[in-house]
Amino acid sequence: MTLPLKILIVEDEMLIAANLALQLEGLGYVVCGTVPRGEEALVLAREHKPDLILMDIQLKGVLDGIQTVERLQREHNLAVVYLTANDDDAHFDRAKASNPFAFLSKPFKKQELQRAIELVASHVLASKKNGTADLESAVFDDRIFVRHNDAMVKVMIGDVLYIEAERNYCRIYTKSEEYLLVATLKEIEEKLPTGHFLRVHRSFLINIALVEEVGSTHVVVVDKVIPLSKSMREELLSRIYSI
Repeated sequence: MTLPLKILIVEDEMLIAANLALQLEGLGYVVCGTVPRGEEALVLAREHKPDLILMDIQLKGVLDGIQTVERLQREHNLAVVYLTANDDDAHFDRAKASNPFAFLSKPFKKQELQRAIELVASHVLASKKNGTADLESAVFDDRIFVRHNDAMVKVMIGDVLYIEAERNYCRIYTKSEEYLLVATLKEIEEKLPTGHFLRVHRSFLINIALVEEVGSTHVVVVDKVIPLSKSMREELLSRIYSI
């Protein structure tokens, strides 16, 4: 039996915090605390080891929400969902560096909260099922989470250009970044949505929607020339025509 997700709420408006706690407990999650200050969150996180923190960005006290998360991530492997009434670019740019699972702008709808928590719950469940809290990747319909610089980073499926095998490793390439995974290309291929990707060579899996050219022995994906197996060329063309 899987233990329910443990959630710590850090919110300086106590009415909002109390309402959040009631909603989450009604959905079957465990709220291990509600605190208004970052300093208190550090203490409770050490004591209860939550799976997820709902973190208000604007907090009273010495630490704001982003600073609190930065400190917590030095000690704990946990997921973060930010709550904010201020969605300006400066706060967003600071917050996204801590690789949150989601941002919820106040006032948010119950359904928005529920979906964000379910995403984190799926990740934690997959981690526990694999016997580790350090899952290398988690795959969903429209996004994957991959381990990068000691954090789980969200990568949208549509942003993945191609994936290249390197023995027992894989590199996921996007336009702006690359991510190294401890997994074989076959393992990644089995997890990804088949409608988006095709293995065109023993060492390459490509995003079909981003193909720019198909040659007799190669395919071009956003300026990258990738070898194309003769046996896969017809399948690739068929998939392109069906898009």
